[in-house]
Amino acid sequence: MPVPANRNRPHCSQARRSRAWAPSRALAGRLAAGLLALSLLAACSQQYPHSASGGSSASEAVDADGAMLAYEHHVAIQLPAADIVPRQRAAQAACTEGRFGKCVVLSVNQQGGDYPSAGLTVRIVPAGVEPMIALAGDGAEIGSRSTRAEDLAVVVRDNALEQDRLSREMQRLQEFQQRRDLAVADMIALSERLAATEAQLAAAERDGAQHRRRIDTQLLTLSFAPTDGQVGRSEIMQAVDDFGSTLSTGTAWTIRALAFLIPAALLLAIVVAVIRRLRRRRGA
Repeated sequence: MPVPANRNRPHCSQARRSRAWAPSRALAGRLAAGLLALSLLAACSQQYPHSASGGSSASEAVDADGAMLAYEHHVAIQLPAADIVPRQRAAQAACTEGRFGKCVVLSVNQQGGDYPSAGLTVRIVPAGVEPMIALAGDGAEIGSRSTRAEDLAVVVRDNALEQDRLSREMQRLQEFQQRRDLAVADMIALSERLAATEAQLAAAERDGAQHRRRIDTQLLTLSFAPTDGQVGRSEIMQAVDDFGSTLSTGTAWTIRALAFLIPAALLLAIVVAVIRRLRRRRGA
């Protein structure tokens, strides 16, 4: 029995629609697969930070002995009180002028009065640490000195791996962005992912620069204070100067104590008198 031709028309139109949607579905599938691959790559890089994918970057960051030390020095200098501020200014000027190499002043503090003191914190190249200490302590006494170091090898290695992973992810996303057959929704999602990855890469680069700065330069804190003899004499002079105020304060406290005790003494006298009168009546 012959089949009417119009019965095949719905199937033909459905087939044409399927063929029309096939390219866009295939493109969406490829884009989803690409984003999934990037997600898996990021997860694998975070789960296995010692993988060979970032080995070249890590090996360039680590020294031959594997240690990358960030040094911090603290030096306490004792000198006459009149020389504290000039010595601090001399050390600050030497850092600002770069007399002993690249140097940056981080903090400056001064305190006057009966207990003068001053402080200076700089970040300077390793070769300039000892000359700067020698300048600050010239003719003075080094009260104390301490040095500590922090090994940043692991931090630098992890940061290098993170930058390498984010750079490769950026490259893949930019390759997807060059395609001309992306849908609007896919383009929006890709742009958001690209912006987030770019922000993460910029943050990782800033952290890497800070780590390198801590390794290439050293933190030096100079504390200036008067000698022990001057401190003792200043305490005696302070006590003499405070004699009048101490006397007046003690006198005021004594008067307050008497004013507080007078009502209590009157009450005690009344109680004693009442008790004596009662005893006399009982005896009579």
